[in-house]
Amino acid sequence: MKRVAVTGMGIVAPCGNDPDEFFANLVAGRSGIGVLPHSSARWSTRIAAAASFDASAHFPAPRLRMLDRVSQLALVATKQALQSAALELSDEERATTGVFLGTGMGGAGTTDDGYNTLYRESSDRIKPYTVLMAMNNAAASWIGIDHGLSGPNVTFSTACSSSAVAIGEAWLRIGSGAAPVMLAGGAEAPLTLGTLKAWEALRTLATEDPVDPSASCKPFAKDRSGLVLGEGAAVLVLEEWERAARRGATVYGEIAGYGLSTDAAHITRPTVDGQARAMQLALDSAGAPVEAVAYINAHGTATLQNDAVETAAIRRVFGARADRLAVSSSKSMHGHLLGAAGAVELVATLLAVRTGTIPPTLNLRVPDPECDLDYVPNVARHDQDIEVAMTSSFAFGGTNAVLVCRRA
Repeated sequence: MKRVAVTGMGIVAPCGNDPDEFFANLVAGRSGIGVLPHSSARWSTRIAAAASFDASAHFPAPRLRMLDRVSQLALVATKQALQSAALELSDEERATTGVFLGTGMGGAGTTDDGYNTLYRESSDRIKPYTVLMAMNNAAASWIGIDHGLSGPNVTFSTACSSSAVAIGEAWLRIGSGAAPVMLAGGAEAPLTLGTLKAWEALRTLATEDPVDPSASCKPFAKDRSGLVLGEGAAVLVLEEWERAARRGATVYGEIAGYGLSTDAAHITRPTVDGQARAMQLALDSAGAPVEAVAYINAHGTATLQNDAVETAAIRRVFGARADRLAVSSSKSMHGHLLGAAGAVELVATLLAVRTGTIPPTLNLRVPDPECDLDYVPNVARHDQDIEVAMTSSFAFGGTNAVLVCRRA
C-alpha cells in the first residue's frame, strides 16, 4: 500500500473561506452559527451555519446561471486546494487523476426554486438548466471539466458520511497505485426553506438558544437539543507520497487509515457496534495502536442519541486509553454540513495535528453523565503533541466512515 500525502486543501464554510481563517476561528471559539438573514415568519427554524460567500466575486453572471450554490462552493474550494498544492500534472497524469466528491442533497437550492416556481408562483416554466444544476454529480463533474481531469469522477452520497467515504475511497485508489493524484472532498448547500422544514419534521434540529443563537449547538452537553444545519465545501489534493516528495510539495499531513462499516440496524438510530467497527478498521488499516491516537474530531452532532452512542463506541475501541484522549466537536461552531461534514472536519483535524492545537467543543457547560470523555470544553488546547488523530463521520442509513491521519 502506497503512502498518501495531503498536499493541498481548500475550504469555503461557516467560520472561514480558506483553511487558515477557518481554523483560526475554530481555535478562537468564534462560531459561524447564527440567525439566517433571509428567514421570515414561515421559518420556524431560523438558526443555521451559513458560509459568508459571494458567488458573484468568483463567477461571471452567465456561469452562475448554470451553477447551483453547492457547485459554486465546491469549485471555489477546489481552486484553493490546487493553488495551495502548486500542482502541475502531465497529460498522462490528467488521464488518471480523478474527482471523488461527497454530497448528501446535491442541488437542494435549485430543487427548492423549481418547486417554488411551479406551486407557489403557479408558473409552468422553470429554469432550463434545472436538471443539470440539481443532479448530485454536478459539482464533481464541473470540477473535472474545469481542470481537465479525465480520471474517474464519482459522487458518493451516503448522507452525513458522504465526503469521508469519498476521501477514503480516493485514499484506497492512490494506495493501490491506480492514480498518483486525486481530488477528494465534499460540498453541501441545504439552507433552503424546503430542506429546513424537512429536517424540522424529523425533530432533530436544535432549539434556538434564547440568549445567544450562536450557542444553539451543544455537543455532548446535558442540555443539547439537536443539530444545526450548515453549508460549505472542502476539497483536498491527495498525492502519492513519493511523488509529493520528489517535487518538494508542502505536505499538510498523511492520510494513514480508513474504516467503513454499516450499522444495518435502523435508518436513523446509530449503533455502538457499527461505529466501533469503523473506528477499529481505520486504526487497523493505519497500523496504529490505540495508544498512538491523541485526538479525535468527533462526529458530535449534539443530538441526544448520537452523542451518547459515539461516546460508548470510543470507549469500546480505546478502552482505558479513552480517558486520556482529547475529543472535540467542531460542529459546535460550523454546524452539521451533512455530506460535506467529513471533508470539513478532516481539514480541522489535519490542522490540529500540524499545529498542535485542538479546537474546543463550544457550549459545553452542563456535563452529561452519559458523555464522560475529555471533550476540550469551550477553550482550545495549545502545545499538544499529536502524532496521530482520527475523525469520524456517521450517517442516517447507517454508513460509518472513519479516517486516521498522521503528522507529516
